[in-house]
Amino acid sequence: MSSIAAADTTISAQGTKVIQPAWVRVMHWINAVAMIMMIMSGWQIYNASPLFDFRFDKSITLGGWLGGALLWHFAAMWLLMLNGLAYLVTGLVTGRFRRKLLPISPASVVADLKAALTFKLAHDDLTAYNAVQKLLYLGIILVGIVIVLTGLSMWKPVQLHWLVMLFGDYPAARYVHFVCMALICAFLVIHIVLALLVPKSLRAMITGR
Repeated sequence: MSSIAAADTTISAQGTKVIQPAWVRVMHWINAVAMIMMIMSGWQIYNASPLFDFRFDKSITLGGWLGGALLWHFAAMWLLMLNGLAYLVTGLVTGRFRRKLLPISPASVVADLKAALTFKLAHDDLTAYNAVQKLLYLGIILVGIVIVLTGLSMWKPVQLHWLVMLFGDYPAARYVHFVCMALICAFLVIHIVLALLVPKSLRAMITGR
């Protein structure tokens, strides 16, 4: 545990600080691939029984048909669940979540949000998250947990009927699952835009420095 935690603050021989340790980078990109696979295959599954009066274009779906989409969705599900669980456990055990995401307060979120909207939010120190980043990361972790629970309840509604009841019923679980998917897509758009606006953050997630 101590060796992994120490990796967060490692200084290279050239004096360059390691901003993103290897385990974070590896799990981040595995999560990204698995999440995109799940979203695209999920859109194909949605098209087979839409909740709303629209369907996703076939060009942005994965699987080709319902059966193929389900295979892709389940494969990506296990990858995302196992990797996500490993990320959560490692982040908690090493204390990274505590250091990076806490403390956070409504006042700090409002202040940093105002600064971000007026393009005055500093990004000089990539080792420290601002309050908006903390809120987004904490929020997406919570959304990730909910989408897994709704996904499991939809996958095994009879065996996990008690889980289905947490959301009211099966149709309600589908709606919650869809909303969580939409929130994840919104997070990804914001995440990518911020990475493009602050290129050194993307470089850190690739090289670690």
